[in-house]
Amino acid sequence: MKRSRATSRINWTTPLLYAGLGLGAAAAASLWRNRYSFHDRTVVITGGSRGLGLVLARKFAREGAKLALIARNKLELIEAENDLRRRGADVFTVACNIKDQVQVGDAIARVREHYGHIDVLVNNAGIIQVGPLEHMTTQDFEDAMDVHFWGPVYTTMAALPWLRLVNGARIVNIASIGGKVAVPHMAPYTASKFALVGFSDACRAELRRENIFVTTVCPCPIRTGSPPHALYKGSHKKEYAWFHIVDSMPFLSMNAERAARKIIAACRQGSSRLVLGAHARVAVAANELMPGVSAAISSLINRILPSPAERGGHQLHTGWESESAWTRSFLTRLSHHAALENNECHLHH
Repeated sequence: MKRSRATSRINWTTPLLYAGLGLGAAAAASLWRNRYSFHDRTVVITGGSRGLGLVLARKFAREGAKLALIARNKLELIEAENDLRRRGADVFTVACNIKDQVQVGDAIARVREHYGHIDVLVNNAGIIQVGPLEHMTTQDFEDAMDVHFWGPVYTTMAALPWLRLVNGARIVNIASIGGKVAVPHMAPYTASKFALVGFSDACRAELRRENIFVTTVCPCPIRTGSPPHALYKGSHKKEYAWFHIVDSMPFLSMNAERAARKIIAACRQGSSRLVLGAHARVAVAANELMPGVSAAISSLINRILPSPAERGGHQLHTGWESESAWTRSFLTRLSHHAALENNECHLHH
């Protein structure tokens, strides 16, 4: 009888011991990831000349990172470089259209040649088309896929040989809440961001064994001042108005500085996924747990949005071409302020 009790104690103690060891190992791994330093690391950021990319670059620079900014607009790159150098950053810029695989390969090679190593890749470049599905064409979907899916594929595949050479390399893919929950009047954007989420998750599954950490970021709207750079179809002034106002509302959008801090923290920790915004997390959970309810809410939102235009709806307009009293009002004040801060005041090219 005594022997049986002893055996029983051993049977209970052993699992507890293993559980303790497991928790200890997890805590040690978490502590190691939190100690990851960006000092002297080369951080490549696509779409880094303005908006969220520029805000991220500033914060990486504060941690001593070497910056490589890739963007299409040379003038914006020059202004971003000047901004960062005034802050004491080590920055290298490359003008490149990420829709072109050859240009991307050349850009990554130039960064590697300049700095000698690549440690972190942030796929941030984006394009937004807003308007009813009725006015969208296959070209709109192709353009969105080229930037949000093929662009990250090209940069990732070009950078991987160099990322494999460093210890604990990071890849951060800036997707969107629109990559987890369909957003009405943004079909090309949503479809391409869903594709990016899938690609990012697939990379994480395969690259973790090589000690490369891939983080998928799905944020709510971030106040960077970008709405004027988006493209609008249908009743373009109405489409621009609702999009710009949502982008400026504190309870619907997130401050760019705060978003960048959270993204960099997730990158440091090697987090698998980051959903930014409490309402975004609720929307993602609702879509996964109650897809019928989520679909009904999306349909209701669609009814509130502008109807298709009777004529000229297929033509693309920039935000600057779509200004109205609504977009010049106090309702968009925060977004306009962010545009001034984040190099978003150039015309779309």
